[in-house]
Amino acid sequence: MRDIDDVLRRQERIIDTIGWAVTYVLPTDDGTVTTAPFAYTVGLTAHDCPELITAGLPPEVAHSLLNDLARRVYDQAERFTHGQRLNDLIAGYDAIIIDGPPTDELLPGLAISRYGRDQVRLQQMVWPDQQGRFPWDHGYRFDPRTQPLIGRL
Repeated sequence: MRDIDDVLRRQERIIDTIGWAVTYVLPTDDGTVTTAPFAYTVGLTAHDCPELITAGLPPEVAHSLLNDLARRVYDQAERFTHGQRLNDLIAGYDAIIIDGPPTDELLPGLAISRYGRDQVRLQQMVWPDQQGRFPWDHGYRFDPRTQPLIGRL
């Protein structure tokens, strides 16, 4: 396992180069509850933008989607709003942006340690099931623990 100082140095180099970094958090099992994997950006707070977060996706997919969104925020000055549908992110599906605070399940620890809890705002990219339903929709195919949410629509 890499030393945390190495991780932070690498993250700093990435942020200095492109403006943000993506951090992936693997699931843990404490014997009673298994948490979902999630990924989030670090670096957008320094530009007065919310950090982006998503949950329940494989690392490569989460990393790619968050990089696409962060590029739009950082390079194109695009701003997302609570409830905004994105039809150009996931081929054949809409995604939805929701605002909310960090939660026990979705805690962007490296962003909070870098900027302070009171400075970090979050926007979550929520993905649908194969029928286009979201976690708050009746009939959503997945267990709610698959994609924990920072807020509701």
